[in-house]
Amino acid sequence: MRGGARGGGGPARRRRPPPRARSPRARSTTAYLRYTAGKLAGAAVSLFAVLVTSFFLFRLIPGDPVKQMTGGRQVSTEQIAAMREEFGLDLPLWQQFTDYCGKALTGDFGTSYQFRAPVMDKITEALPATLLLTGTAFVIYTAIGIWLGARSAWRNGSAGDRFHTAFALTLYSVPSFWLGLLLIITLSVGIGPVPGMFPTGGMESGDESGFAYVLDVAHHLVLPVVTLVAVEYARTLLVMRSSLLDEMGSDYLTTARAKGLRDDLVRRRHAVPNAMLPTVTLLFVNLGNTVAGAILVETVFSWPGLGGLFYQALSVPDLPLVQALFFIFAAAVILMNTLADVIYPLLDPRVGR
Repeated sequence: MRGGARGGGGPARRRRPPPRARSPRARSTTAYLRYTAGKLAGAAVSLFAVLVTSFFLFRLIPGDPVKQMTGGRQVSTEQIAAMREEFGLDLPLWQQFTDYCGKALTGDFGTSYQFRAPVMDKITEALPATLLLTGTAFVIYTAIGIWLGARSAWRNGSAGDRFHTAFALTLYSVPSFWLGLLLIITLSVGIGPVPGMFPTGGMESGDESGFAYVLDVAHHLVLPVVTLVAVEYARTLLVMRSSLLDEMGSDYLTTARAKGLRDDLVRRRHAVPNAMLPTVTLLFVNLGNTVAGAILVETVFSWPGLGGLFYQALSVPDLPLVQALFFIFAAAVILMNTLADVIYPLLDPRVGR
């Protein structure tokens, strides 16, 4: 019986079906999640490195914060010792560092030396002004850069293309603070036949309300925004132009033209959307860089944002405030770069797979 069961006449044993292979979509999702996890882990390491750097870097600045806060007045040794104890400056450096890291991870960056207020409160007060300035500039230079970059590439070699490219390269190499000072001299103070038309600095005149206040803020906003736009739109234009030039010889554009589509439709419906991939990535990077790069522009125009606050804190030095602002500026760049890395594979499936 056993032999018969083993022979060809016995009942056939059931075989387990082979394991199902994962679909390409599942493999693609897994690869993307691994890619995203790697990018997020790298961002976390970079943020911690910035946190450590922000603590030690500004302690190399010469000067005693306590003596700076006294403003050169005659202060007894006991009073100085009391102030050092109040701000924790009497503790060993390693203990100051561990306290700083522990509190920073909970969003507590300490108390400002010069303002005697929580650091995050001062940052929260100045943040709207910076977002107004950088947000307005970002929208304008993004629109101008993409539009002019696409037109320049589509008319490659024309007089307009050569002019826009040369002008963008010139502005891209100009320091923002120098351009800001030049605009103040020509359009705020006035030079020769050109009268002064805009305020030299600040965000408001202080005596307006309602819609008049909105117009007043917009009037003060013009020159700082023009400065940021002039420097930043050039990068967007050059990247958009380069990306579109790479797409110009593609077969799908030849096919679109062969179907009888007008040249303008070929550019808008086919060429520009594909050329936007590198530009979209750049926009996220630019957004982070604009927040950090507004320090000089806000200082030149006395704009009451994070940049102006950083300059005030650096002159003391107000270590808690300087450290927090440095961390925020660096974190904006890191987070925007990480966001660009995470989004790009969704736009181009060849990346991160």
